[in-house]
Amino acid sequence: MGEKKNKKKDFHAASGGDKSPDVPENMNEELVEESVEDTVDSISDTDKLSEEIAELTAKNEKLNKDYLLLMADFDNYRKRTLKEKADLLKSGGEDCLKNILPIVDDFERGLMAIGESADVDAVKEGMTLIYNKFKNYLNQHGIKEIPTTGEDFNTEYHEAVTMYPAPQPELKGKVIDCVQKGYTMNDKVIRFAKVVVGE
Repeated sequence: MGEKKNKKKDFHAASGGDKSPDVPENMNEELVEESVEDTVDSISDTDKLSEEIAELTAKNEKLNKDYLLLMADFDNYRKRTLKEKADLLKSGGEDCLKNILPIVDDFERGLMAIGESADVDAVKEGMTLIYNKFKNYLNQHGIKEIPTTGEDFNTEYHEAVTMYPAPQPELKGKVIDCVQKGYTMNDKVIRFAKVVVGE
């Protein structure tokens, strides 16, 4: 045991006592300065990260707020559109019916004239004027009569009520007579023409 203590003393004496071998005197000071600089750098990095986190949090909150506002706007738009659609379905035909009312007035005047007038030709002329006025109104709204008599039978526009022997050979497969007129609205059939077809 005494030998071990002696060996330790010899080692310390050879290395210059408590000082480490080959280590400059200012080395400890440099290590302390580096350690301080590293600590300062890590503090500034932490500050930067904190600032970035704060910015991202603010951005996230803004995006959430914008999203909620957009959803509220869309919900209001959807409700408004549904209400407008319901109103349109409820009173969509209002303009159409308003424009028919003057024609109804003309018919009422014509019916009163029938009872009071002895001039049949004048009454016929008045009814023809009312009829033409009504036909013009229908044309203005895209409603047109489907041509029938003498036309080729076409299942897209005509509905055959009956087949009848054709009076002439060229009338085979053609419309001979119209039982009920058909109409299209903007080129879409709204009522098929009921016709008699030659065979």
